[in-house]
Amino acid sequence: MDVQALGKVAVLMGGSSSEREVSLMSGSGVLQALRSQGVDAHAFDPAERDIGELKKEGFARCFIALHGRHGEDGTVQGALELLRIPYTGPGVMASSMAMDKVMTKRIWRFEGLPTPDWRMVASADQTRAAFAALGAPMIVKPARDGSSMGLTKVEDASQCEAAYALAAKYDEEVLCEQFISGDETTCAVLGEGRGAQALPVIRIVAPDGNYDYQNKYFTDVTQYHCPSGLPAEEEAEIQRIVEQAFRTLGCRGWARADIMIRASDRKPFLLEINTSPGMTGHSLVPMAARAKGISYEALCLRILATASLDGDAHAVEGIA
Repeated sequence: MDVQALGKVAVLMGGSSSEREVSLMSGSGVLQALRSQGVDAHAFDPAERDIGELKKEGFARCFIALHGRHGEDGTVQGALELLRIPYTGPGVMASSMAMDKVMTKRIWRFEGLPTPDWRMVASADQTRAAFAALGAPMIVKPARDGSSMGLTKVEDASQCEAAYALAAKYDEEVLCEQFISGDETTCAVLGEGRGAQALPVIRIVAPDGNYDYQNKYFTDVTQYHCPSGLPAEEEAEIQRIVEQAFRTLGCRGWARADIMIRASDRKPFLLEINTSPGMTGHSLVPMAARAKGISYEALCLRILATASLDGDAHAVEGIA
């Protein structure tokens, strides 16, 4: 494998979103992994430097380890398109659609993919109306944020006002979603088009079912099962719908979808898809890759080798 063919690489990390702290952890891990494999990789924080410097400094490609707004919503991707610097992950349109949970759910529903019922709300009163329609429990969350930021599980109508206020701090668009009770799982996809393939499913068991920001990144109490322990046919069905969800949005490179399996009938429901998943010590894509025999370092190289521009092919032969 000729890593020199990858050229000078910028690992984009940090950024200005509410997920900056996690992005710095992801980016640091990726940077160390790439350097350990001989890649000429450098940290680059778009919140502290003009992104135009990437071109001036001769970077050949970018590994996007940014999360949330201005990282995985199509904005950085659009800037890199203008600079003509290939980047990892989905392109401009796929990134912007996937970042918007409501738009994602509309597309999935239109394509016949299962996703929980939902309502868009713009006030506490509308949140209470959504609760009456969707029933208890109900999830209230920002429509365009990640890492469970601003999320509340509403059990009683009296919680609606506070839940709306919290979500609205992160985004003016607030999503109320029917809660699916059952097994919580996640499944990553690597590749592009018909060649995209799902990695093993991970089953998540969090304390009291509370897989929040703290339990995602900063504690060791959450249990991750990979192999998932699910029946083979259930795992295969999850992988099938995640691959379809990935292709439906036009994703490429990599992404990770979250799925709930309803306990009453074992039906899987797609919640959302992350187009720049975490790469921290607690992150799930590296865990699924390990179960497939792919080391963290090999995973980073594989993702980096798929860096491209919309409509172009820039993958490095022998790595992707």
